[in-house]
Amino acid sequence: MTVMSKRKLTPQEYLDTERRAETKSEYWAGQVYAMAGASERHNSIQANTLASLVTQLRGRPCKAYGSDMRVKVERMGLYTYPDAVVVCGQPVLEDSHQDTLLNPSVIFEILSPSTEAYDRGAKFEAYRKLETLTDYVLISQDEALVEHYARQPDGRWLLTDYRGLEAVLALPSIQCSLPLAEIYDKVELPPSDERRALIRVLREQQLAYQAEAATPSPLETTP
Repeated sequence: MTVMSKRKLTPQEYLDTERRAETKSEYWAGQVYAMAGASERHNSIQANTLASLVTQLRGRPCKAYGSDMRVKVERMGLYTYPDAVVVCGQPVLEDSHQDTLLNPSVIFEILSPSTEAYDRGAKFEAYRKLETLTDYVLISQDEALVEHYARQPDGRWLLTDYRGLEAVLALPSIQCSLPLAEIYDKVELPPSDERRALIRVLREQQLAYQAEAATPSPLETTP
């Protein structure tokens, strides 16, 4: 993501600007970051995932939102837009605009080369500060692979991988089961040679992210 302004903004300045903007941006500890557009694969996976969630949650006390619902992690000074989010019980919204959710239960992110290291690293670290969050789901758009992190009673996060179109993502906390065949319905996955090239790119980006993480960051300076 690209920093949009060198001047740090207050949360209210960000929200005032964001609500007038034609494109979405993320806010973290005073900095505003432009969000890149999504690929056709990304959009298809997002639509399939959201459709499955909405269908399964119909008539139940949990509710699913798409990527236009902003989520705030107050303890980290973060405003962001997950690809999909589920809230159980009454949604807690920040203000009368009702466009910023404070109490997500499950967050879904669809991985891309430009954001994968961030989604796995600093962003997940921030999300873990949300006391209401029970599950974090990462969905690959390069192969049929879903990674599910579930919060345990002792605070640890347990990772379960679901690989292949015959697998079924189980989310006991919201009593949902999402077959990967539905998540990837009508999604043309890249051939194996292209996946290998993407893996090399992601490894390089991971190394770059680790090097950047060694320098002071909002995570280290925000109480």
